[in-house]
Amino acid sequence: MSHLLEVIDLEVKFGLRFGDLTAINGIRFTLDRGERMGLVGESGAGKSVTGFAIINLISKPGFISGGQVIFNGQDLTRLGAEQMRDIRGNHISMIFQDPMMTLNPVLTIGTQMIETLLAHRQINRRDAKGIALEKLRKVQIPSPEKRLGQYPHEFSGGMRQRIVIAIALITDPEIIIADEPTTALDVTIQAEIMDLLQQLCESERTGLILITHDLGVVSQVTEKMAVMYAGKIVESGPTDLVVGNPRHPYTQGLIKAIPGNLQPGARLSQIPGMMPTLTDIPPGCAFNPRCPLSDAICRKQEPPFVIVDHQTREVACHMVNPEPSEKTP
Repeated sequence: MSHLLEVIDLEVKFGLRFGDLTAINGIRFTLDRGERMGLVGESGAGKSVTGFAIINLISKPGFISGGQVIFNGQDLTRLGAEQMRDIRGNHISMIFQDPMMTLNPVLTIGTQMIETLLAHRQINRRDAKGIALEKLRKVQIPSPEKRLGQYPHEFSGGMRQRIVIAIALITDPEIIIADEPTTALDVTIQAEIMDLLQQLCESERTGLILITHDLGVVSQVTEKMAVMYAGKIVESGPTDLVVGNPRHPYTQGLIKAIPGNLQPGARLSQIPGMMPTLTDIPPGCAFNPRCPLSDAICRKQEPPFVIVDHQTREVACHMVNPEPSEKTP
């Protein structure tokens, strides 16, 4: 069965005067219609760059240097600017981190929604306004007729994020890429936004790629997840398995660092050190300087993917061995 989206060995580099720096190195995953996937990791892991690369929005000096992004059987990395413009919005939409930066402060919400529709569809302004109202209702914006005539600064942070989601949904895309969609929102509003996204994906059969550093959000919303570190995926599989029984030391460290997992009186665990910069990726396993299980081989050789849990999970770690029944010839 073919997948709605298939990312194969995706590589992104940034060309600088002293040479090319690899930001994304061999990313691969799939997404099916209606499926919800989480992309998790610390800041600098390459999550957002992966999202931008999927819709070919990498700004110079960045460029896609290898791999494929197959959407509905079509390799997006080979399309021209006009062809990609048709894909973006029409078929794949993106929700960016900060709704106040995403929305134009000098245009009304109605103008921004209607212009989005007119840019992508052969439709008159009256019908476009009707669709805009429908989408505002879908994301639970009260008094949508009144709201169309208001400006972004007249809305709260949570309401602005709902409007951004409505704009992302306005062309009925098959995939939504949500890049930290709850940044700067309080906990209650975060939960409402994530519940809304989950409901919309289930009702519209829209695929979701949720980019976040919040494992709590991922565990509640997604069906599968991939953990990124220094431009690579180090562990992937069903969300309940990865969160419930993490196999990679980095994933284990992220889980232990969640305050909700603390026993009364215990100290909060943390991963020592910081994510390496693109100019200072260590040889072997990039996580080895911070890893409690690091061995000599970790400092010399890049770990291959090990398949565990009955072919459902992949882990890139020298310290994880495939189960006897799962060894491949």
